[in-house]
Amino acid sequence: MSLDYFWMVLIMSLQAMVPLVLTAVGEIIGETAGLFNIGLEGILLMSAFTGVLGAKLGGPWVGLLVGMVTGGTMSLVFSVIATRLKGSQMIAGIGINLFALGLVAFGLAAGPLFVSEGMRLHAIQTPVGMGLSPIVIVALVVPFIAYYFLKRTRAGLILKAVGENPEAADVAGINVLRVRLLATTFGGILAGLAGAYISVSWVGSMTKEISGGRGFIALATVVFSGLNPLLALVGGFIFGFFESLALWIRNLPALKAIPTQLIAMTPYVVTLLVVTGVIGRVRFPKALGEPYKRE
Repeated sequence: MSLDYFWMVLIMSLQAMVPLVLTAVGEIIGETAGLFNIGLEGILLMSAFTGVLGAKLGGPWVGLLVGMVTGGTMSLVFSVIATRLKGSQMIAGIGINLFALGLVAFGLAAGPLFVSEGMRLHAIQTPVGMGLSPIVIVALVVPFIAYYFLKRTRAGLILKAVGENPEAADVAGINVLRVRLLATTFGGILAGLAGAYISVSWVGSMTKEISGGRGFIALATVVFSGLNPLLALVGGFIFGFFESLALWIRNLPALKAIPTQLIAMTPYVVTLLVVTGVIGRVRFPKALGEPYKRE
């Protein structure tokens, strides 16, 4: 029985880590190029919403694709504001969060949206009878691809150059604004996949609270990782583990006396402790968050 509990918590942790890992890896790519997007929570929320609508129209894979397009489009708008218009990245990110919160609440005014069995992504069956979404495999593979891309390819070196010293990169013939725009848009595509995964493949419904602060936890995962995609995978699993553990503990009869709100706080408390412990030791690109103005 204890072994079954172990596998259940492991599977729940893997499921919970997916949106954190995908969103964090996408943000790592964007921050490596020098753009800091605090609007990940809004991107997750909007992508989850449009993902459900896409699934209802064309099935789960269409829903995931629509979510990716949504995330990429929102990040594209953010990157245009931050690069072409020289706007504040912080304010643009906050604007994305507020826009998504208002639009999704308006769209769900009649009630939550549910994904029927035929519209939900089929899960891989496990020995304990719990389904495991194929997107979990994607979340396990993407960090390794991103790590190779950033560490072993010329394009990865270009991203680092743009984030560290955009003036020097510009002199070397690199289009700084284009690189930042593409990097952030790609990061948004991964966040869009994460948001659609939540509603279409994991939860199976859409509510205005479905993102549950995961965009901010993904930002914490980026800090924990120090812009290393492999450490983002580790951090995402740690936070996902505590989220699933809190859910499992909350359903134990012996602990019914403990307020559910107190148990639900666990992953967020762990996030704060982890960020507090590493925030002063992480080195980010020198030009992170600073708009580049060509002279």
